[in-house]
Amino acid sequence: MSETRSGSPGTAGDATPGGETRRRPPLVAFSYTAADAERHRGVRRMKTLATGLLVLVAVIYALATWAEHAGWGAWAGYVAAAAEAGMVGALADWFAVTALFRRPLGLPIPHTAIIPTKKDQLGATLGSFVGENFLSPDVVRGRLAALGIAGRLGAWLSEPDHADRVTRELATALRGALTVLRDSDIQAVVGEAITRRAEAAEIAPGIGKTLEKVVADGAHHRAVDLICARAHDWLVFHADSVMDAVQGGAPGWTPRFVDRRVGERVYKELLRFVTEMRDMPAHPARDAIDRFLTDFAADLQGDTETRARVERLKADLLARPEVQDIIASAWASVRGMIIAAAEDDRSQLRLRARASLISLGGRLVTDGRLQAKVEGWAEDAAAYVVTTYRDEITSLISDTVAGWDATQTSKKIEANIGRDLQFIRINGTVVGALAGLLIYTISRGVGA
Repeated sequence: MSETRSGSPGTAGDATPGGETRRRPPLVAFSYTAADAERHRGVRRMKTLATGLLVLVAVIYALATWAEHAGWGAWAGYVAAAAEAGMVGALADWFAVTALFRRPLGLPIPHTAIIPTKKDQLGATLGSFVGENFLSPDVVRGRLAALGIAGRLGAWLSEPDHADRVTRELATALRGALTVLRDSDIQAVVGEAITRRAEAAEIAPGIGKTLEKVVADGAHHRAVDLICARAHDWLVFHADSVMDAVQGGAPGWTPRFVDRRVGERVYKELLRFVTEMRDMPAHPARDAIDRFLTDFAADLQGDTETRARVERLKADLLARPEVQDIIASAWASVRGMIIAAAEDDRSQLRLRARASLISLGGRLVTDGRLQAKVEGWAEDAAAYVVTTYRDEITSLISDTVAGWDATQTSKKIEANIGRDLQFIRINGTVVGALAGLLIYTISRGVGA
């Protein structure tokens, strides 16, 4: 059973600096549940008991007054005084309790029906009270310091079962995040980030240093061996093509048999050269390649023109759609690897995360400096939150209360605290009777 008052502060608009009204979404009112209905039946029973006690003392007062006038004895006066004061106390407390929730007897008495009429003000006061007494940076820091959160967290994480649980939850959260994110958006962001980083960084000096170290270590020799072997195989397989190419470049006035002999000769020399390079590690051409690579590495690091040409080549490569597709597709591969690792209990990602959590827990237990740092971070973060968002938190309380229906709010509060309030009526009757008896006794004693 849920209602929201039409036009209540919970659905009212906020005035913007421009004078326009921004509509706030309606806030949900209290729901009156079956449990509340059962509590309300208990309240009615207590009301019957408190009212019955009032009727009882009224009857006693009437009888005692009659007995006193009939001359039954002095005791009747004491009973009448006690019953009279009990009636006064019962009626006063009935009025006070009733005035919280409704107008007593329907009369428009000022300062009654407090909860329905002052609901919004009570919500604002409650919000201010919470903000001043619970959302104070000093209060939050003191509470966190007393908790010893770092040590407790460390002891908890040190337990393998707890570390497993955190690892599972982190893996689930990671999979969920990667599932929710749209690949196209992430690919665009990754592609833009990689491209921007590549454009901003000059790559020639780094390539030059790497190439210099490769040549110095002789690590390029395997590449040269591979190139020579592949070149030799290619020449053997495409002998006719090479000779035809040589013959095609000969002048038109030379005899064809001469062109053919020249082509065969050029092919044989080329094949011999490549074969010697393949089979002779100390071949002069290999030394020439080493010198060329050494000089090129130096130019990449120190020659302005060479570095500029490398940057132009880098820009041309980055602008090609094929390169952009490769960069964008990197996200798909990374995403697949992360999801697979997160789903596998025995993956290195999960195992390393678990081990890191257990290690962190152990350090938090034993390392006082780390404890102090973590607790300082937690206190600073909490203080920042309550300082920055205190108004939003307290307005959440006041706006929520303002959005509640007044009748339903009053009814639900009465259902939850009404029994205790009816005890106040009963206590008022008893205490009033005792006070009346005491006053009557003292007055009689003084008068005697």
